[in-house]
Amino acid sequence: MSAGGRTVAIVDYGVVNLGSIRNMLAKLGFAVDLVSTPDGVERAERLILPGIGAFDAGMTALETLGLVEALRARAAAGNGPFMGICLGMQLLSEKSEEGTRPGLGIIRGRCVRLRVPAEDRRLKVPHMGWNVVHSRREHALLAGLDPHARFYFTHSFHLMCDDPAEVLATVRHGIEFTAMIQRGAILGMQCHPEKSHRFGMTVLRNFGNLPC
Repeated sequence: MSAGGRTVAIVDYGVVNLGSIRNMLAKLGFAVDLVSTPDGVERAERLILPGIGAFDAGMTALETLGLVEALRARAAAGNGPFMGICLGMQLLSEKSEEGTRPGLGIIRGRCVRLRVPAEDRRLKVPHMGWNVVHSRREHALLAGLDPHARFYFTHSFHLMCDDPAEVLATVRHGIEFTAMIQRGAILGMQCHPEKSHRFGMTVLRNFGNLPC
């Protein structure tokens, strides 16, 4: 299926496995650019900030490449869809219990350790595996998504938004927490759409088709 010549840029800052997400976007028919400079961030039509690993390591990598202010400026200007995935979503926040460095501060809120009820010994942290995501409101990112769509998660921290209106979807693993966020052109997913088969493909297709 052709994506009509649309391009999705992925921030390549060394704290991410790019293969799966790049391959899925290409399979969906999108052209894929890897960007690692402020100019690349500014020019991107649609931008994805992925990420794996620790919060401070992610912020350090972005700062080393001079991308922190570029990402903040892009978010403030609203220049096209901009989505954080997994650690990338957490980096959009102001800070995290996982580290001491400030985050990008694009989304008001903080990341906290996932604390599941002690009495339920079946539930483990890190949270690794498949869970049903529950939408809180309608948005083009979720168009055509099965109400029982399951996504793959692997994380120990989760984002707490100061503004509940910015929560797009939630998930439950012992407690209910934020799975997706949205404010204007800013989006985020705690799960890994590139590892979530047809459900992830639907979301990435929707993202790639969002207007710039």
